[in-house]
Amino acid sequence: MKKTLLAFLACLFAAVFVLPLTVSADMGPKPSVTVTVEGADGRDFYGTLLSERDSTGPQSAYDPADADTYHYYDGYGDEEVFRQFIEYEDPDGYYFLQICWPCEGTDTFAWTYYPPQRFKILLYFPDTGEFVSSGVCERYAFDSYFTASLTGEGLAVRTSYDYRWELISLVARILLTIAAELLVALLFRFRGKRTYRTLIWVNVVTQVLLNVSLNLINFYSGQMAFTFFYVLLELVVFAVEGGVLALTLGEKQKVRKLWLYAFIANACSFALGLALAHWIPGIF
Repeated sequence: MKKTLLAFLACLFAAVFVLPLTVSADMGPKPSVTVTVEGADGRDFYGTLLSERDSTGPQSAYDPADADTYHYYDGYGDEEVFRQFIEYEDPDGYYFLQICWPCEGTDTFAWTYYPPQRFKILLYFPDTGEFVSSGVCERYAFDSYFTASLTGEGLAVRTSYDYRWELISLVARILLTIAAELLVALLFRFRGKRTYRTLIWVNVVTQVLLNVSLNLINFYSGQMAFTFFYVLLELVVFAVEGGVLALTLGEKQKVRKLWLYAFIANACSFALGLALAHWIPGIF
């Protein structure tokens, strides 16, 4: 059992010491919208999202009757351009919420703090004084990605979430966590083909369900919900694995040993998951 204890301590070390934890006064969920513009051909432009509502988070529309509602900051670029956005009138009544991004040398801008749910993408080209607007778009994920292509009639917008990378990272996490739990099984010196067949199918089923669930939670609700449910679902997986192993293998193996294995194996896979999230952030 010395090897088992060492494996457990190694997992605790990884979870507690290897991963830096930062605490912030603002730890609430922060949805985002990222827009990549195609067809600008190297021209400088400004980008923003026009909102269906007149405010979202800290951002709000300018009220000409109240000078105190004017909020310009240097990070928004040229103030004269900012005023052009304020004076812009959308035919569908969408609002400019007094935030824009100068795109000089880049074709991408992102609204990373409470972007509007329904919006239009609006671009402004200072060299010609021209505005180009898209149709109505809507956030589809916690972090939504769009590609806006300039056409002769405006902006053609499509979603551009990287589903291929999500699938690759999902399969990689599942394989790595299953391998970690089976490695722990070897340290416990289990015997017999039936025992290992049971361990393999139990781990495959629980890890596939766990990782698919976490992917969906992260996609729709973001990292904060992901972290909460990661801990909660790992406890559920531990209970399920321990219970199934005790019921199916309890006659040949000591029940206490099976429950201890389930606990340590899931502690290791949990620590591995946290390590992967830190070392390869895009894998979650």
